[in-house]
Amino acid sequence: MKDVRLLPWTGQGGKPCYLDTDGTGYLSRVADTVERVQLGMAGDLLDHADEMLADRRTTPAQLRFLLARMSEALTDTRRIAESRGARLPVPACEESDDNDGLTGPLSQA
Repeated sequence: MKDVRLLPWTGQGGKPCYLDTDGTGYLSRVADTVERVQLGMAGDLLDHADEMLADRRTTPAQLRFLLARMSEALTDTRRIAESRGARLPVPACEESDDNDGLTGPLSQA
């Protein structure tokens, strides 16, 4: 499963979606675009959080809403990191190591 990419969205029931790809096709480009949008939204949320935390008039309900959106953004960011990390080349000295230290869906394949 070397050329399998974890996509930046989930399928039915929140299950991970994978793409068997060489990284150059249409769906790879769509996934790259979605990743850029998700990371941009996460950055915007961080900026908004700074503003809200500095404003003493921010209500608990507003903070809960922000926290829910930040949780979603962190979930997206984690999935992107897992996907990109799984696509990094394995150093030659680690190729023969049975314990690669990875966890997650791709490490169980």
